[in-house]
Amino acid sequence: MTQQTPDQYRVFGNPIEHSRSPEIHHIFASKNQQNINYQKQLVDIDDFSNAITDFIDQDGKGVNVTVPFKEQALAIADELTDRASLAGAVNTLSFKDGKIFGDNTDGEGLVQDLITNKVTLKHSRILLLGAGGAARGVLLPLLAQNPSSIVIANRTVSKADTLCLHFSDSRLSASSYQNLEQQSFNVIINATSASLSGSLPPLPTSIISQHVVCYDMVYGKDDTPFLKWVKEHGAIKVIDGLGMLVGQAAVSFYVWRGVTPEVQPVIDKLRASLK
Repeated sequence: MTQQTPDQYRVFGNPIEHSRSPEIHHIFASKNQQNINYQKQLVDIDDFSNAITDFIDQDGKGVNVTVPFKEQALAIADELTDRASLAGAVNTLSFKDGKIFGDNTDGEGLVQDLITNKVTLKHSRILLLGAGGAARGVLLPLLAQNPSSIVIANRTVSKADTLCLHFSDSRLSASSYQNLEQQSFNVIINATSASLSGSLPPLPTSIISQHVVCYDMVYGKDDTPFLKWVKEHGAIKVIDGLGMLVGQAAVSFYVWRGVTPEVQPVIDKLRASLK
């Protein structure tokens, strides 16, 4: 009996060397009897469209998209899911029947990780730090969990205002960091890139307590600067973004293969490899 040729998948980015996506998807595939080959591919900044066309010509089935190509992936798609359209970015492309389908699984990955960690989102007061692409990408899935409110805080409040207008939902409001002083929240999600540069948004300490869940979309070997800071000010339940990384990959895998993989063994394996 001849071995079937594996279906081809890629992750496109620049830079791309750091990507854990091939490892994650191959674990998903092996545990779910899916015959795939998933590789990372460095794409020149101005060559994304050609790279997609070439991969489709090679009978590629799907591509994950990371920085800086998520907006270009949005533009190249023939059809978009609502969550991709509202996110203004695509991280998952599928190629079927001569068409390119665009999706965004980041927000669903975040929500699933929060749920796995037993974080209550329904009727919660959520604070979302940052108003860039990462924040925009998770708003629709967060709103779908029926929180009582989501405050978007940003250094430039007008950017947060623009996001609120874009989603047009009465549960959304914008704030400066300073104006958070008198407010209280159940869940705080850091969607800024501050942790990557070792810095912090200028948050008032009054919003942190042992009852507030604090989540950082960034992850690393040790606590991120944000998670270190909230712990110092009394937070007990803190979660980094490793589960979101694996979670968004699991949603992509489902989009492509129709199979929902188990995420916890993969999170555990990646966590061990960070040590």
